[in-house]
Amino acid sequence: MIFIVFRLDARPDKRDDFLDGIVRYSEQVRAEPGNLVFSCYESVERANEFTVLANYVDQAAGEAHVSSEHAKWFFGWLPSVVTEQPKIVFTELPGEGWGPMGEVVMDQREA
Repeated sequence: MIFIVFRLDARPDKRDDFLDGIVRYSEQVRAEPGNLVFSCYESVERANEFTVLANYVDQAAGEAHVSSEHAKWFFGWLPSVVTEQPKIVFTELPGEGWGPMGEVVMDQREA
């Protein structure tokens, strides 16, 4: 599984443009074959700080994503709505996706 997290700061004066663009892009990415997760979250401590989480089944799916027309649009558009170059973590992990968190045991009576 490919695991990608990137963090960015949206320009305050471009916040609405950023939100419109990331919603559009998220829908396109989620429709890609091999995409497991694509979500964007805003920090609860810092306005306009966003973290994007993306997972792909394998390297081939990730490469197909990067070469897609919507990814090319996103990479070209993003500098117009952020304050600086986004920071990224990209790694390949063993396994086929998300698993249960062993430290948290759910009480079946409340589930």
